[in-house]
Amino acid sequence: MSESTHARIPAAPPRQPLPLMQLILVGLQHVLLMYGGAVAVPLIIGQAAGLSREEIAFLINADLLVAGIATVVQSLGVGPLGIRMPIMMGASFAAVGSMVAMAGMPGVGLPGIFGATIAAGFFGMLIAPFMSKVVRFFPPLVTGTVITSIGLSLFPVAVNWAGGGSKAVIFGEPLYLGVAALVLLTILLINRFMRGFWVNISVLIGMALGYILSGFAGMVDLSGLAQADWLKLVTPLHFGMPQFSLAPILSMCLVVVIIFVESTGMFLALGKITDREVTPGMLRRGLLCDAAASFLAGFLNTFTHSSFAQNIGLVQMTGVRCRSVTIVAGGLLIVLSLLPKAAYLVASIPPAVLGGAAIAMFGMVAATGIKILQEADISDRRNQLLVAVSIGMGLIPVVRQEFFNQLPHWMGPITHSGIAMATLSAVLLNLLFNVLGGAERAAMAGPAHSH
Repeated sequence: MSESTHARIPAAPPRQPLPLMQLILVGLQHVLLMYGGAVAVPLIIGQAAGLSREEIAFLINADLLVAGIATVVQSLGVGPLGIRMPIMMGASFAAVGSMVAMAGMPGVGLPGIFGATIAAGFFGMLIAPFMSKVVRFFPPLVTGTVITSIGLSLFPVAVNWAGGGSKAVIFGEPLYLGVAALVLLTILLINRFMRGFWVNISVLIGMALGYILSGFAGMVDLSGLAQADWLKLVTPLHFGMPQFSLAPILSMCLVVVIIFVESTGMFLALGKITDREVTPGMLRRGLLCDAAASFLAGFLNTFTHSSFAQNIGLVQMTGVRCRSVTIVAGGLLIVLSLLPKAAYLVASIPPAVLGGAAIAMFGMVAATGIKILQEADISDRRNQLLVAVSIGMGLIPVVRQEFFNQLPHWMGPITHSGIAMATLSAVLLNLLFNVLGGAERAAMAGPAHSH
């Protein structure tokens, strides 16, 4: 079944390659995996801005709405927007540091953040056609290195979740580790002994079992669920008219450039997984959708949006490569944004449950990068050096987030992003070793290199 689906994708992906119920269940997996990351950004910014619990809940619902709309547009394609591949969208972490600083600035606050988000989204739409031409700077050597770095940079998130999360009283408590292990073991056993539909929803089954065990162990906190509204609409400009200040706008424009760098790596990774060549035209549509989502987000009380790397691993893991799944997942996000009680229920999933699934998901991203590196001449010493240094640069902010703290603040979106650091390093070193010295390399490498 997965082979036939796989064969249909590159040409014109069918509208509904799976039965509706399977489509909903596989889409739900995507939502559950990215939900924690999607709500984290509005949660952090809301707390930094001193908002009440109700206002933070509104911020989260606004973020889910924009993430859902952007996911549908990115996957389905609307006019010049959308790469038409199975992509999940959500609020980007690249801007968190800058926005936390803005939240405390006199005269900026949330209206200033939303104004900067709108301006940066417009800026992104202007530069997307130029950024889309960088595909030629991403041969398999660079792409494989970047994708491996994406997987490795996500691992700390998986480990943090598996140990109980940042709010755990006793991090690494055996109960947390046991729940994470149960989820992971369930996923592995289903992939080993079962086929087809069961493999497609292996992550969902593992998380469901983990959630049930967590409930019996008293790890699921449903306090406040009764007080949450059944239905609540997200209204534009809820916090007042956006304000436009130069410094916040410049900071957010830099963030959009970093988002484009990260998204380029993710789009190319997904192209490799789904056996589709990502052309400059497709990349332009994908980046335009990223920018348009940020532009819309500012009006709908939320923040810069980008593609979510976590979900790329799920596409590889399940083998379900059709965009219908993420279109359904986007629809589920929109529904969750309108139903606070349902969103609250999803938010009650303990971090340890997510951690067990994430270890497999994020590892699959890294494994994809290693597979792509096999297409490059990795026996060449300079190429080995490119991979080594780029992965090392990508891991610096992962190992010690404060490593670059003494550098100018405006560099934060770059230096605090492992994906951006690895991508910039790999592209620049490839230019140094293989492009600028191309004639010399060709002469030295002979027929082997020409391939």
